Order: sequence, then C-alpha cells, then structure tokens
Amino acid sequence: MQTFGNQLVYFAFFQSLFLLCVYLFSAKNRKNINGYIAFLIFVLFIGLSGRVLHISKIFGNNFRLITVSEFAILLFGATVFLFTKSCLNNLRFNKKDLIHYIPAVAYIIFVVCYFMIPSDTLIVERIQTGALYKVVNTLVAIGLTFNCTYWILSLKQFLQFKNNLKNELSYTLKTQFFLNFLIAIGICLLVWIGLYVISFLGLETIEREARQFIWLGIAFIILFIAYHGMIAPGLFRIQSLNISQKYSQSKLSHTDLDRLKTQLENLMIAKKPYLNSKLLKAELATMLGISNPELARLLNERIGMNFFDFVNYYRTKEFIILAKTEKAKELTFFGLAQEAGFNSKTTFNKAFRSLMGASPSAYFNNKI
Repeated sequence: MQTFGNQLVYFAFFQSLFLLCVYLFSAKNRKNINGYIAFLIFVLFIGLSGRVLHISKIFGNNFRLITVSEFAILLFGATVFLFTKSCLNNLRFNKKDLIHYIPAVAYIIFVVCYFMIPSDTLIVERIQTGALYKVVNTLVAIGLTFNCTYWILSLKQFLQFKNNLKNELSYTLKTQFFLNFLIAIGICLLVWIGLYVISFLGLETIEREARQFIWLGIAFIILFIAYHGMIAPGLFRIQSLNISQKYSQSKLSHTDLDRLKTQLENLMIAKKPYLNSKLLKAELATMLGISNPELARLLNERIGMNFFDFVNYYRTKEFIILAKTEKAKELTFFGLAQEAGFNSKTTFNKAFRSLMGASPSAYFNNKI
C-alpha cells in the first residue's frame, strides 16, 4: 500500500509540474485558464514536493523535508474560495485578495520556526515529551477549520449565485460541473475530519497514513479540473450578469404597480415573450417600458414569483395548450416543452410538477 501511495504521489507531482509548465509557456492556455486554478496547481505542487523529497531521499532521510508539504495547507482553502468568487462574479485578481493569505504566511513561518530550524536534539526532545504531537494535532485542527470555513464560503457563493440567476434568467445555466468540483472537495474534507476525530481514539497511525490519500484525492480533483479548464475553458466561464439593484428607491405607486401587473399579463398573453428560451429579465423590462429593478419589484410585490418561476409558469401553460393540438402526435413531451420555451428537461419537469401537482405523463394519463 505504501508503494502504491508513493507512485500516486509521483504521478500527481509530475502531472502538476506538467500543467504548470503548460500554463507558464503557453500564451493561449494562460489566456484561457483562470489564474486562481493555476495557483491551485502551484499550491498542489508545493504540497506534493515535500512528500516527493521525503520518499525519494534525494537529500537523505531528512524528516524535515516532509514539512514542506505543510506550506500548502492554508493556501488551499483560500484559493478555492477566490477561484469560486472570480468565476461566479467574472472578477480578475485584486490586490485586496491577498488578505486571505495572511494566515497562510503566519502558518508557514511557524512551521519553519518550529519544525525546520530547531536542532535534531530539540526535535527528539519534543517527540519524547509528546509536545511535538500536540502541536501537530493543533496544526491539523487549524488547517481543517480554515479549509472547511473557506469551503463553506465557496459553497455559499455558489448557492447565492444560483439564487440570483432565478431573478435574472428564464433558463438554466450549466453549472453542474462547478458544483461537482465543490462537492468532491467537501467529501475529502469530511473524510479528513472523520479521520482526525478517530485519531483521538488511539488510532493516530491510521489517521497519519490515510491523510496522504485524502491530500492525493484533492490533488487529483484539482488536476482534473485544471486539465478540463485548459481544454474546455467555457466550463468555468459562467456568464456575467448585471444583477438588479435593490428597488428600494423605486417611485412606482401602488396604483402604478396594479396597472403594470395588468400590462404584464396582457403582454405575456399577446406577445408570448416566454417562447424565447433565452429570455432575460432586462429584456422583458424593456418590453414593458420599465427598468429592471422596477420589474423585480412588480414580480415580488404583485406576482409573488421570481422571474425564473414566473416565465416558466407561462411556458407550462403553453405546453398544456400544445399538448392538446395535432403537434402533440408528432413530438415528445420534451419536444413540446421546447416549443413552449423550455431549454432544460429537468426545469420543465420541475415547473410542470410544481404547477399541476403531477408529472406530465401522469397528468395526461389521468386526463385521458
């Protein structure tokens, strides 16, 4: 098992080195790939370097070399968060982002001062008294807390972004690949927490040995993402959105809102803008002759729906009408749904079930 683990370390190390070289020496890939994912590869390179130096014994059997891996611990979570933030908000590097790395710098300085600079005699003394293991456990706890916190912040950013989409878009963006990335890292962190907890039951050896495989798991996730980010940069190039400003300054009276509600309903029936599968709230606001924030207020205060649900409500009604025509004999349910403006089978099924209380097949079978 140890040999297999070492082989994986070497593979991940050289793969990260290869991707770094591709990024550094290829102007095309440098332009395509997100800078933070490139820095994540560098963080992995640092983390794996200590392990490679230790198991290769290039500089002898110096146990201090493996502590080089510790330099990457606090860099990891912050970079995942900044990568998430930059992708979802279409942001570039900002010097203010460096504040997230201050704890990592302090952590690295402590590791160097406590593990690398002291003499062998002092290190052995700390091992014998148990002081070193207490410090190691404390550092692991700090690393886990720090990385889990940033993972939660990353997930929160993603969920907030998904929620904002429903206020601006009438269709579903493909963000599953990004979500899978966060889930995979979350699973690795969860397993690491479990192992850390059982280490207090006298199973420190198991925790120490398994920890390297968790780190390798995270390494392969990042390498996989980095590779796909280079060959298919659109995976993380999520559409930039102009999210509506808060409508607290809207000057529309209650009478205006009532009038606009009637106009909006007439517009949806007469012009059927929902048939446009890529309809944006800004486009519908222009058709109605009001601003984007004012339409947001109208939907919230008079319709009681977000933009996504509102448009898909009309698409569902259109689907039901189409399902009773001759066209229904030529197309599948999803084919009809596309005619009604849906661009996603999942969205269609959810919208139909929400409105009619049953799946399309169950609803029409019962009708028949």
